[in-house]
Amino acid sequence: MNFIEVFKEGGFIMYPLLVFSIAIWVVGIQKILYLSKFKKDAKKFHEEASRIIVQQKLHEMEVLYKTCPDVIAKAHYAVFDEALGKDEYDQRLHRRLSETNADLKKNLWILGTIGSSAPFVGLFGTVWGIMGSFKAIGSAGKAGFAVVAGTISESLIATAGGIIVAVFAVILYNYLQTQIAEIAREFKNSLGDMADQFNSMKK
Repeated sequence: MNFIEVFKEGGFIMYPLLVFSIAIWVVGIQKILYLSKFKKDAKKFHEEASRIIVQQKLHEMEVLYKTCPDVIAKAHYAVFDEALGKDEYDQRLHRRLSETNADLKKNLWILGTIGSSAPFVGLFGTVWGIMGSFKAIGSAGKAGFAVVAGTISESLIATAGGIIVAVFAVILYNYLQTQIAEIAREFKNSLGDMADQFNSMKK
């Protein structure tokens, strides 16, 4: 029995589960590629900004901002804005870091939603299959495995499909959450190091 045959035997409920599966891989691959690019861009920005500070060529910072994604560049504006007081600096930095975290987590809710709802979609398929079993018994006028085998098989496949989809969604969700937390922590620490470096240069 191949996958297509099993899919067809699972009934109509397998189609929303198929959509869930496609969404999981689309979101997962997109986030993995995006996080990889973010780490690369953030590292490049940090290295270039450190070079500018060491060489005291702050006029080059504006050019660097324009060649870097906004989500990375904006978080550094507060660091190099000498007109800000300490309270303003802290507030702006906190706001920019919040924006960065929100950008890193964008679309992650889709995986969380699928992970929590897929088992219930599969359960609905189970209930539907059981209802079909009772209908088959009523139509045949007698009970027996031969009468309900098809609908029971449909309900079990739907249940298994829902669980499998949910497991993949939850695993990917937790993995990406861990990666995002680590990237956000590294970004915040590098930002703090750059601020210290910039303040040392001004002294």
